[in-house]
Amino acid sequence: MANSMEKTLTQAIAQRRATPSFDGSSIPNEDLKKILEAGLHAPSGYNMQPWRFIVVRTPEQRRRLRSASFNQAKVEEASVVIVACGDADGWRNADLEEMLRMGCEGGMPENYAEQARQNIPNYLSNHPNLTAWLNKHVMIAFTTMMLMAEVLGYDTAPMEGFEQEKVREVLKLPLSYHVVALLALGHLTGEDKFNGGRFSMATTVFDNEYGKPIKL
Repeated sequence: MANSMEKTLTQAIAQRRATPSFDGSSIPNEDLKKILEAGLHAPSGYNMQPWRFIVVRTPEQRRRLRSASFNQAKVEEASVVIVACGDADGWRNADLEEMLRMGCEGGMPENYAEQARQNIPNYLSNHPNLTAWLNKHVMIAFTTMMLMAEVLGYDTAPMEGFEQEKVREVLKLPLSYHVVALLALGHLTGEDKFNGGRFSMATTVFDNEYGKPIKL
């Protein structure tokens, strides 16, 4: 059965920890679908949605993925591992026209669509660091998925410890796919991770200009 007690978003944000170890219990398809759909509703530049997600569920495939992730046990222990990728060539293929089709159905003005048809390829083909662009937008969707999982009562572990080419080989990824991060999902076993704390607003947030503390 799906989890019946959902946390508020405020609770999920405050209580989230990078789970050190999972118990391997299954995640119902209903909840997994909610988590994935949350990410797919995230915003992206030009609404290009360059993310691609490989949902690794079988024990055998999680074992292979563990070998590509510096042998981290949580990859194999988790109920599901979502591998978040960015497709560098999606806009060159069908993504641009599909985005414009959906946009026009949703009220996008035709002159805006025509400008986008020219401007987006020009912007992305000349981008000085397309990998950085992909990372930014994929991580918005990735974080949205992580928080939805926490709201639904699951534990999560965002992971950047993996070997790009080995993950590509295990998952049979196209060459245009760049692996951004792994998200392990499941239920905690053992002790939760300590609370590492967060820097205060006095250190990290400024009012109108650098150096002027914000007062809220």
